[in-house]
Amino acid sequence: MTVDERGSRAVRTGALVPGRVPSRVRAAVLFLHGGRADSRAPSRPWHPAALRMRPFAGAVAAALPDDGVLLARVRYRVRGWNGADADPLHDAERALAELGELVGEVPVILVGHSMGGRAALRAAGAPSVRGVLALAPWCPDGEPAAQLRGRDLVVLHGDHDRVTDPGASRSFVDRATEAGARAEFRPVPGGDHAMLRHAGVWHRTTGAVVAGWLPR
Repeated sequence: MTVDERGSRAVRTGALVPGRVPSRVRAAVLFLHGGRADSRAPSRPWHPAALRMRPFAGAVAAALPDDGVLLARVRYRVRGWNGADADPLHDAERALAELGELVGEVPVILVGHSMGGRAALRAAGAPSVRGVLALAPWCPDGEPAAQLRGRDLVVLHGDHDRVTDPGASRSFVDRATEAGARAEFRPVPGGDHAMLRHAGVWHRTTGAVVAGWLPR
């Protein structure tokens, strides 16, 4: 464990990789990056999918009123979802358990992109999870939504996405609403899957949504 220049604790655990841990944590935001449908190759923090989430963490940090919120990412063991193995889902569940051991029970917001969006949506049934912000998520047919009952959900999806289907995301939001989630679909006109087009819209919206969900 190390201490950063502002006195916050910086720690490194198994599936949970905090950027910093404030001395008094009132809430947490976990970021889940994208990946591949199938791959057993190790996931590394320098892969483009992981690097893509750094500006989103920065946008959330800038939008928060104080530093009492732990920001962290989920470390995947491998790069792929891998069918029924659902590897990133289990990594997310481990990260949530490690978070509870580290700081106790605090409200958690999950922010996931693509495959990480799918993992975040699946992991939303954990008692600590209050909301999910899914960025261009992978929502295949039959994806469960009942676990989002009582949670906040916003899905952002670019209408020029050629990797994951914005129509499938909209349908998922409809099913989540029927299941009892406070769910909203927000299109990003001209947005692509990598979230590079209109990047400012993606970042600002993420910061505003997460800040609006966190307790004051």
